[in-house]
Amino acid sequence: MHTRREPDRRARRNSIHAGAERHAAPDRSAALGQYRARAAVYDFEIASVEPMRRRAIERLGLNAGEAVIDAGCGTGLSLIALARAVGERGAVIGVEQSPEMIGRARDRIAAAGLHNVTLVNAPGEEAEFPRTADALLFHFTHDLMQIEAAVERMMAAVRPGGRVVATGLKWAPWWMPATNLFVRVAAPRSVTTLAGLDHPWRNLAPHLTGMVVEAGYGGGTYLAYGTRK
Repeated sequence: MHTRREPDRRARRNSIHAGAERHAAPDRSAALGQYRARAAVYDFEIASVEPMRRRAIERLGLNAGEAVIDAGCGTGLSLIALARAVGERGAVIGVEQSPEMIGRARDRIAAAGLHNVTLVNAPGEEAEFPRTADALLFHFTHDLMQIEAAVERMMAAVRPGGRVVATGLKWAPWWMPATNLFVRVAAPRSVTTLAGLDHPWRNLAPHLTGMVVEAGYGGGTYLAYGTRK
């Protein structure tokens, strides 16, 4: 794996946030409640990181006729761009466990008149896929990515050589306390565990070749990408 602009391990261990790292697993019940309350304002709250979404979708390098999975698709903010990228002969599969969030995604694709999008309302580790995918997107889906079984389920649905891209929050180097304060405040709005924020992509790495991780927003976000083994 190639990593750019990432702090070394000793710096992480000595960082101001090291004490916050826990081994707690994501809490599905808490997450469902969190997004039930947040669904109506989600699009507004995440608007500031839309440039990251656009860059992640571009990094997928989608072609007409391909199939792509949007893991943890939320209200469907990525679906229209993905559907346009693969065209009418392609397919987009959105997976989301929150009924409230996926309900808004259904409204979004209906309003856009899209017929190449399939939505799956299920936890990542239980999702069933109608076909093998050529690409996979994780956009701000920290809890999902910390569930090894969910990542394995998603990866099993992607063909060898398929492209995988992930984005989200992460801890910045210890010498950037303002960034880490932002992450500490922002993360609980979207996650039920802070575990793994030092290496959010850790469960992806074993499945990918040529993996690259790029830091952004002062080290508080990342873009990780690679090719499915």
